[in-house]
Amino acid sequence: MIYLRKANLTDLSKIMKIIAEAKVFLGKSGSDQWQGIYPAREDVVDDLAKNQAYVLDVDGEVAAYSAVITGEEPNYTKITNGSWTNDNLDYVTVHRICFSDQFRGQELTKYLFSNIFTLMNAQGYRDFRVDTHEMNRIMQHVFEREGFEQRGIVQIDGERIAYQKEL
Repeated sequence: MIYLRKANLTDLSKIMKIIAEAKVFLGKSGSDQWQGIYPAREDVVDDLAKNQAYVLDVDGEVAAYSAVITGEEPNYTKITNGSWTNDNLDYVTVHRICFSDQFRGQELTKYLFSNIFTLMNAQGYRDFRVDTHEMNRIMQHVFEREGFEQRGIVQIDGERIAYQKEL
């Protein structure tokens, strides 16, 4: 069974292992994204405290982690080389998307996003935004496959390609 659930403190060590694996994976792919401290344990603890930490559970195993954040993302306020499709300030941002090495390559991002869209749409959200490093071709492909459109460039620890999807 595959489903999205809120993360809890008992998931923290597994989440940090997944983030460490993702950092190595990104580094090997030639990206400098996540090659420093971020995302740190404190970021995940903050996500848990704010009730925005989620894991994708696959047969009882934590396969992926992401933060699902509602409201305005301050880093998305200024966008260059494009624009958002609307001036909405109450949207869903998905950050810190990462998969365990054990589950990478199984196209589980389809489940991750399908669950996020369903969950947040039930709460009235129809506007979804994400970003990634220009060297992270895998996430660019995932975002485009999931119906996100490139909207421009935002600044988050350097330039990031910004994407948006409206349901």
